Amino acid sequence: MKIVKYFLSILFCNAFRLLKFIPNNDPIMGCLLPYSRQDKWWASALFAFITMVSFDLITGMVGIWTLVTALTYAGLGILFHQIYKNKKKINLKTYLGSGILGVLIFDFITGPIMSSWMFQMPFETAFIGQIPFTLLHLASVGIFIIILTPLLDLHLINSKQMEDHKVWQKVLTFVK
Repeated sequence: MKIVKYFLSILFCNAFRLLKFIPNNDPIMGCLLPYSRQDKWWASALFAFITMVSFDLITGMVGIWTLVTALTYAGLGILFHQIYKNKKKINLKTYLGSGILGVLIFDFITGPIMSSWMFQMPFETAFIGQIPFTLLHLASVGIFIIILTPLLDLHLINSKQMEDHKVWQKVLTFVK
C-alpha cells in the first residue's frame, strides 16, 4: 500500500472540499478511480471511507449520513476495482464513464433513497430535487477526472520519488 500517497490524497480531497466554491466540489472520485485500478480492492475502498469520515469529523457533521456516504463511496471503490482488474489499459474515456456511473449511483443512494427514508420525503420529490445537484456533481467530477485522474494515474501513483520510504527520508532531512 502507498500510505503517503493515500494520506496526501485524503488531505487534498478534504482541503479542496472545504473550499466549497460550488455546492459539490468533489475530487474524491478523481482519486478513487486510479487507486481502484492500481491497488488492492480494499485499499481504494478504505481510501474512500476514510476520506468521507475524516471530512465529517473535521466539519463536525458526523452522523448516519457519514456512514451511508462513506460506505457508498467504499462500495464504488470495490465496484471499480472489479471493473478494472482485468483491463490492461484504461483511458480517460473509461475513467469519465466510470465517474458518471459512480456519481449516478452515489447521488441516487445518498439523495432520493436516503432523503425519502430520513426525512419522510416522497421519493418522487427527492428524485426531482436531486437532479440539479447531480448535474453539478457530474460537472465537478468530470473536471477532476480530466485534470486529477491522469496526474495520479500516470505520474504520482507509480512514482519512485513518492514511495513511502523516500518521502520519509526527505521529511527526516528537514527535521534534523
